[in-house]
Amino acid sequence: MPEAKANKTAAEAAVEAATGAAGDTADEAPDSARPRRRRQARGEARIAQLLRAAADVFCSSGYTASSTNAIAREAGVSPGTLYQFFPNKEAIAVELGDRLLDRWRDTYGAAFAQSHTELPLDRMLDAVLDPLIAFNCENPAFFVLMHGSEIPGQITEAHDTLHATMLTRVEAVLADYLPNMPAPQIHRIAEMAFMVFKAGLDLIMAAEGEERAAYIQELKTVMFRYLDPLVGDDASCPAPMERVDTP
Repeated sequence: MPEAKANKTAAEAAVEAATGAAGDTADEAPDSARPRRRRQARGEARIAQLLRAAADVFCSSGYTASSTNAIAREAGVSPGTLYQFFPNKEAIAVELGDRLLDRWRDTYGAAFAQSHTELPLDRMLDAVLDPLIAFNCENPAFFVLMHGSEIPGQITEAHDTLHATMLTRVEAVLADYLPNMPAPQIHRIAEMAFMVFKAGLDLIMAAEGEERAAYIQELKTVMFRYLDPLVGDDASCPAPMERVDTP
């Protein structure tokens, strides 16, 4: 699922089919264009309604146990109405995953802003981790779709690409804090930090309220204590490191 899609998504094609937009021409009179736009708006609203319902059902039942009938019930529509927009559960998951991935790219793009590398280590971790954690907490369906074992292949491929891109971003941030460290070692540290984040996120997503807040703080503490000895006291101007060989 490339970021810049050349073809229409299933949902976009369904809107045209359901609203009759595909048969409209560019030289229509303005009076006929207005009803077309209203039909398109209603189609988009219905798709958004179905995707919200799917997100709730996927979160409560898991992707594998979910069904189009359950999604239709959650949305308050008939299965026939759902099938006007999506042919099956997989198409719903792909469209929902695609939209969430687009928003996730915006989130981690802002989280890994270059200006954050000018901050002390603890504040940098806040600036990077807070929006990433908040996005997952606010969009639990994203976590379900990105981590399930029976997720459609298109989503899995997009997730793998996303993982590689984020790892590159983590390496770039660490390179700014550790300018004297060899690239292979930075890569290993980045992979370790990324896996610590994913493991911590599992615990965070399984908790709620004060317990969730406590796990968020624990994750930041673990990350800081892992990176701080490497970075040194002054995160913005790291001192040269002495290599320590371990037995």
